[in-house]
Amino acid sequence: MEELPDEVVSNIFGRISSSSGRNTVALVCSRFYDLERCQRDHLRVGCGLHPARPALRSLCSRFPFLTTVEVLYAGWMSKLGKQVDDEGLTILATHCTYLRDLSLSFCSFITDVGLSNLAGCSRLTALRLNFTPGITGRGLLSLVAGCKKISILHLTRCLNVSSVEWLEFLGHHGNLESLAIRNCRGIGEGDLAKLGPGGWGKLQELVFEVDANHRYMKVFGHLAAESSCHHFHTDCAALRVLSFTNCLTTPGRGLACVLVKCQALTELHLDMCIGLRDDDLVPLARNSPFLRSLSLRIPSDFSMSIRLCSPPRLTDSSLKAIARHCSYLEKVAISFADGEFPLFSSFTVEGILALVEGCSFLRVLVLDRAYSFNDSGMEALCFSQSLEVLELVQCQEVSDEGLKCIRSSNLKDIRLCRCLGISNAGFSSLIGFRSLDMLRVEDCPQITKEGIEGSAKVISFRRDLSWMY
Repeated sequence: MEELPDEVVSNIFGRISSSSGRNTVALVCSRFYDLERCQRDHLRVGCGLHPARPALRSLCSRFPFLTTVEVLYAGWMSKLGKQVDDEGLTILATHCTYLRDLSLSFCSFITDVGLSNLAGCSRLTALRLNFTPGITGRGLLSLVAGCKKISILHLTRCLNVSSVEWLEFLGHHGNLESLAIRNCRGIGEGDLAKLGPGGWGKLQELVFEVDANHRYMKVFGHLAAESSCHHFHTDCAALRVLSFTNCLTTPGRGLACVLVKCQALTELHLDMCIGLRDDDLVPLARNSPFLRSLSLRIPSDFSMSIRLCSPPRLTDSSLKAIARHCSYLEKVAISFADGEFPLFSSFTVEGILALVEGCSFLRVLVLDRAYSFNDSGMEALCFSQSLEVLELVQCQEVSDEGLKCIRSSNLKDIRLCRCLGISNAGFSSLIGFRSLDMLRVEDCPQITKEGIEGSAKVISFRRDLSWMY
């Protein structure tokens, strides 16, 4: 090994993915130690770092070319010693001059002072904060004002971030490519307007998730409706991934402006978005011919505000528009929030089948509490040449007769969960045929493990009927 040039040894080190493996190899000799010292670019620390400040300073001195640092304190208790604090971020800023990607999770002792200490990290391009209660909007403002190359910003459960001037700075810099805001109670949908026209130009991923409990209990009514009524001046030509959860949409305003202006989407996830209409999804479908993945979770009519004279609805028109314009779809998931009210379903079996027939590349279909889907729908699915994976969750209109159609289909993977209408008899035509590669049965009261033996190459069975009581 001593005769090998450094380039070859470095290549060998690069093929060792685990940190423990690299640490072990570095102990072989001083040459390996120095190579590992100079080549290591990723560091992850947490509860085992004790005492925090000296240990972090030692690690940063040992690895001078770190580009990615993760600080994770999940499960931390006071008896485990002190956490990395503001002084720890000062150590990172001083010693890690090549730092580009920083993640802070469950860091209870980091405040705005610590973030401001990072403002001098000119190379920093990605920041991820997960439950950092000591950080407010002022700390984020000081950071983004100094780190002008920030292109990735993810905030999760940052409960004390309320002021959003930092969004204006991000928009002014015009480098933002990925923005994710999850369960940050002080940030509303309308605040995204602060990005301005410049903030949307390079944006490829946008994730916005509202804390459902906070919304429904605190701000669901008049204030929530007003907060989403900002006009967005957006250019979403670069947007590839879009995910909204528990959001409010208002016609021609707020997030509705984002939906209708997307032109290059490949992934769309809309979960419990109240106020969503055909007028939002139909234009989106026309402008998104390259859509590959679609996930819709529809709220019940009882989730609508009483201030709405005519509650908005999604109908088969949306599904038919998607089938007509998004022919490259590979995965579709449709879920209804309140399956106990089947009469209020927005989509019918006709619309679902139109979607399947129109998307010739569709491989995965997930239906959750779609009470309109029945045996006729199962029979029609058998004619799809591309469909390989089917998941049915609480689809109670599907019976044994519908399941028997699987034998003449191209399905390879089926998951049945809490389906009351299917029994062992439905699998009689599949036993011994082995057309399925995978069968997963979960919490179906009329199906037993013995009744489905031999119906697939691999079978996963679970039966917990507590959900019925």
